[in-house]
Amino acid sequence: MARILVIDDDMAIREMVALALTKSGHTVVRASGVAEARRSLEAGRPDLVVSDIYMPGETGVSFLAEVRQLSDPPPMILMTARGTVETAAIAARTGAFDYLAKPFDVATLLERVRSALAGHPPKRAAEEEGPETMIVGSHPAIVAVYKAVARVAPLKVPVLIHGETGTGKELVARALHRFGARSAGPFVPVHCGAIPDTLIESELFGHRRGAFTDAHRDRKGALSQADSGTVFLDEIGEISPMFQVKLLRFLEDGVITPLGAEKGEPVNVRVVAATHRDVRAMVGDGRFRQDLFFRLAGYEIRIPPLRERIPDLPLLVSHLRKAAERDLGLEVSRDVSADVLARLSSHLWPGNVRELAHVVRRLLIDSGGLSDAAELSRILESEAGALHAVPSLPAMELQAGAQPLPLDEAERRYVQAVLDWAGGNKSEAARVLGIERKTLARKLNRAQEPSLDETEGEES
Repeated sequence: MARILVIDDDMAIREMVALALTKSGHTVVRASGVAEARRSLEAGRPDLVVSDIYMPGETGVSFLAEVRQLSDPPPMILMTARGTVETAAIAARTGAFDYLAKPFDVATLLERVRSALAGHPPKRAAEEEGPETMIVGSHPAIVAVYKAVARVAPLKVPVLIHGETGTGKELVARALHRFGARSAGPFVPVHCGAIPDTLIESELFGHRRGAFTDAHRDRKGALSQADSGTVFLDEIGEISPMFQVKLLRFLEDGVITPLGAEKGEPVNVRVVAATHRDVRAMVGDGRFRQDLFFRLAGYEIRIPPLRERIPDLPLLVSHLRKAAERDLGLEVSRDVSADVLARLSSHLWPGNVRELAHVVRRLLIDSGGLSDAAELSRILESEAGALHAVPSLPAMELQAGAQPLPLDEAERRYVQAVLDWAGGNKSEAARVLGIERKTLARKLNRAQEPSLDETEGEES
């Protein structure tokens, strides 16, 4: 069994960790801060150090730097209640063996301790600390995202980010850029789902003057604009099969050919893509090219929906409140009430963190704080609550001898039902259906086209 130095200014955490390690048969030396830990280190070399990061005076990171200067330094696991992608990157960059966001399960701690004592090498990630993060939380599911970003950001590999609408896919993409080798270059986001098929090639590859009717001058596409940096292709699952071929060609040879150009030009850019769709399922049914998927998904990161990390709500609300107060020029003295937190925790959050940000801002404006649970309930019922009132599928039970509906007709009826429910608002209907507005438009246009039987009837 090992000798382990545990450092934390919070006595409850320090004793909890020490007790768990002691029960596992280890010898534990306790320290309430870096100064005390330094004296313990002089008295005897531990086999492992488990330390909080943020403590009064010196930090766990500064102590880690000292430990790393020793000959044959012991591995070190860092802990923090301030779980962010930046903290994970600091832990990886400075040579920490691992990083734990509080609160954590004792079983998780013991598993990491066993791995550290087994001599696994630390994972390192270069680059300096970026600005304050917009990704907040300490739930294991979001900590896994932090670690994935810190691990893959410095590598020359394309990344595909999976996540529902409103989970923060672009924030993760920006973190990959910030901690990557191209952080000095530009970050260029492109929302593929918002660009018509006829324009997306020009948007990404650019065009030459005269390439089409309105091309009055040369224009650099997003890929050229992102040269030496990162291009973020949001909602990549919405691009057409025809453009998938062209994008695949670029990913294979790194050369773009602007519309109207006679020859291509090389572009050095990292591609990060994101989607709320199940692209693997799309590959299975032929809607997305398998070879393009493998090119985009050199590494995959899944962002958990808010409903899977409800314990992060207090951190998220505090963070979003500060952002809203700063943007709106408000100063709110009262903290969020327990009743408000309970009401927020019971909500399903189909719009995820984006919806939470909207609700927090609305509550600050309407009630001047975050303590009025009754006002919050009214807001959720009038705005966010409507997100759950999705019309049910039309009854599909077959009566004896009845003719079943064709799939296209069943889809048409449901699309129309959702559009009617949304009061004719196509943007809202598309959001509820989980499709882009242009996809909804195509479905509606197809539904309005006369059938072959109708056309033949008119001709006769």
